[in-house]
Amino acid sequence: MLHRIQTFIRQTPGLNIPGHTLRAAGALLKPLMPRSLYGRFVLIIVTPILLIQIVSTWLYMERYSQQVTQRLSAGIAGEIAFIIAETEKFGGKDQAELFRLAETHKNLTIRIEQDATIPTYQPTVFFKFIPAIMSQQLEAQIRRPLWFDLEKRPSIVEIQVQLDGAVMFVELRRSQIIATNWHNFLVWMVIATALFLTIAILFLRNQVRAILRLGLAAENFGKGRDVPDFKPAGAREVRSAAKAVIEMRDRVNAHVMQRTEMLAGVSHDLRTPITRMKLQLAMLGDTPDIEDMKADLVEMEFMLQEYLDFARGQASEDTALTNVSDVLNEIKASASVRGREIQVDAPGTLEVPLRRTAFKRCITNLVNNACNFGTQVTVTATRDDSGINIAVEDNGPGIPPDRREEAFRPFHRLDEGRNLDNGGSGLGLAIARDVARAHGGDIELGQSDLGGLKAVVSLPG
Repeated sequence: MLHRIQTFIRQTPGLNIPGHTLRAAGALLKPLMPRSLYGRFVLIIVTPILLIQIVSTWLYMERYSQQVTQRLSAGIAGEIAFIIAETEKFGGKDQAELFRLAETHKNLTIRIEQDATIPTYQPTVFFKFIPAIMSQQLEAQIRRPLWFDLEKRPSIVEIQVQLDGAVMFVELRRSQIIATNWHNFLVWMVIATALFLTIAILFLRNQVRAILRLGLAAENFGKGRDVPDFKPAGAREVRSAAKAVIEMRDRVNAHVMQRTEMLAGVSHDLRTPITRMKLQLAMLGDTPDIEDMKADLVEMEFMLQEYLDFARGQASEDTALTNVSDVLNEIKASASVRGREIQVDAPGTLEVPLRRTAFKRCITNLVNNACNFGTQVTVTATRDDSGINIAVEDNGPGIPPDRREEAFRPFHRLDEGRNLDNGGSGLGLAIARDVARAHGGDIELGQSDLGGLKAVVSLPG
């Protein structure tokens, strides 16, 4: 069947449009197409309906006007032909009485002007078929040269018939010879079309609302925000997609919880022997070897805590409206206590839904890295149309462009230049990016104006 249709299209000149022409037309129409799903649904439904209604209305009105005008013109032509015959037969006083009766009973205003001729031109009208039908009916029955005007006066039609040495002027109402009540049909057609389109648009809006709610729920899930009131709704396919999103969210949450519980158990089991070793070392006194062993245990505890933080992520924290400036100032104060001075530039009303503790851990990791390799560190927070951006910059050695993505790999340390997470576990940037992406954002590394590294945290909100 499809092959037959393709063959028919190729063999039909009007339908066999070249592919490059279709592509060019598509490129021209693409900027005019609506971007939203609702707009495209409405366009798909409304455009064919309007085209069908316009074409059908035009065809109906043309046929209706043709038939009615043909019948009215035939009737008026017969009346005029009869009056001409009677005028030529009797004349004089009987002619005036005949004209009076025609005006009284037929609404025809008739007069005769001697030594006159009809015009040689024919006024143009919008509907070309109307004068053609009138001319056909009038000439068929009157059988004399004639001329008529449909445009000079809106409600009056003037007909001039050439007689022997004179012209008969006939004036009549437009409704007597032309179909003039077509607008009633047009009004009802417009009302019916508007009603149908309103119902269709409301139905489409209800269907699209379910898709928009699904998209919003999926977006919130991706940002780590819970949507407790979300329920599958809409058509069967939309409900199926919504159930799949909910099941995916539950599986992801279950996986995160299992990973967190496993790492928490491992952390607890390892901390017990580490604590015993610290107590044993404390009882051995203070010697250089003992101090080195104590430092190793401290580093082991730090690494173990970072492993747990990386595994735990943000599973146990709820999202709440957070003032970013307050968090950055807390990080600044904490760094100042440790002897590290940083500059913070952030508006005081910069609020966004965040998991506060996880967000603070993300920025703290970036600030610690900057402080480890630079003497000047700045933190700048701004808001734009897409959300908020927090830039952490330093004047350290930086990272080569081809190694910046490599720096985000868990447990990975750079071998040259700037060795991030120096002395740590290699999870600082991995944890920071994990937190940013769990909020629906990301972290990008670049070149700072200070000469070192610039880490930009982009979050929606």
